[in-house]
Amino acid sequence: MRRRQTRALIGLNAVLLVALGAVSLTPNAGAQGQKSPRLPGIYSVVGGELSSGNANGVYVLDSANREMILLSWDNSRNKVNFLGYRDLNSDVNAEPTR
Repeated sequence: MRRRQTRALIGLNAVLLVALGAVSLTPNAGAQGQKSPRLPGIYSVVGGELSSGNANGVYVLDSANREMILLSWDNSRNKVNFLGYRDLNSDVNAEPTR
């Protein structure tokens, strides 16, 4: 009985070892193969009045990744609305227009 359990455990370990090797040898997913990994965010949050009426919004600035989003609260649905996104790197590198 003990010999049978030992063989079963050795077989299970062999299967797990093969599975571990298969997982570690597979190529990365597309999002994992980025050349420049995303930095952990450093966030600043500022509240302000929106230009579209008497509503208020929250501007969330990620200064590490140079991104900004705008959120607002919808009282009738009790949920947060996503209003916009800006990539500040593209704004800095854009040609000035008049």
